[in-house]
This record gives sequence, C-alpha cells and structure tokens, in this order.
Amino acid sequence: MLELGKAGSLGVDKHDVPVVRDGAVVATLHGKRSKQPGTATIGAQTWLLEQSSKELTARLPGEPEHAARLRASRVSMWKGTWTAELEGTPVQVQTASHWTSTHRYLIGERVIAETGSTGGWAPRATLTAEPDLPLHHQVFLLWLESTLRGSADGTAAVFGDGDGGGGGGD
Repeated sequence: MLELGKAGSLGVDKHDVPVVRDGAVVATLHGKRSKQPGTATIGAQTWLLEQSSKELTARLPGEPEHAARLRASRVSMWKGTWTAELEGTPVQVQTASHWTSTHRYLIGERVIAETGSTGGWAPRATLTAEPDLPLHHQVFLLWLESTLRGSADGTAAVFGDGDGGGGGGD
C-alpha cells in the first residue's frame, strides 16, 4: 500500500510530499514553481506533473506537452466523474464510496487499484494496487486521488488550490 506522507516529513524538503510504502519513502512529490510543472521523483526518474481545471498529466522531461504518458481527465464536473489513461491503457475511475470519498480504478472489469485513507484527524490518501502495476502508475493514481479529494494532506498546497476536483492549475 502507498500512502501520502505529511508535507516536509520523513526527510523530504518542507515543501514536498513523501510517498511512503511500509514506512520507507519510495517517491517524492515536488510542487510547481511559478509557471513550471510540479514533479514526482521516483527512484532516479523524474516525472513532470501538470494540472489544469480539467486534466492531470505526467510526462518525462524532454517529451512534448501533448505527449503525456499518464493522463486523467474530468468527464463531468457536476457528477465528479473522471477517466484516466496509463501509457495508452484506458482506466475507468469509479467512486467506491461517496461517504469516504474513495475510488477504484479498473481496466475493463479488473480492479487494478483502490484508494483509502489513513484515518485520524488529518487523514491522507492511500492506494492499494495490484503488485504488477508499475510504481509510477501507482504514484500518479495516488496524486489523482489526492486531487479528487481536494485534501489537506499537503498536496493541495504543493500542487494547486485543493478545490476538490482537480481545479486551480489554470
């Protein structure tokens, strides 16, 4: 299970958010600087993370903006529905529980990941994924989840306004 850590905790810069698995930092989300995209550092690889009011994207440095490898798009603002694409594979985003604001991610009928929460006074998003789902896909889905929640887990401050639906980046 992946979990968003508290911004500035576990040895990361105070403006960054650690992504944790079994107590160890496996990735770090770095906020955008002015008009520059944010980044996710996963091992030795850096991904550029961009957010607009209707879409989240991730691509490798040097790749054109339109060639994002990972993408999530808002289908309906009124219903709060989204769809995603992981390196060409379409992923359906379903609300698992309106009460807990959790989601499940499906390829066809197969659930590849589900989200949860750490609980407590300041809950942070968690993601439980199939073991063969690449880590960069998992980190992207966890970032998407924190955006959908408009959470107070630090990612809103790092990446946008946390308006509860992936907005604010425009």
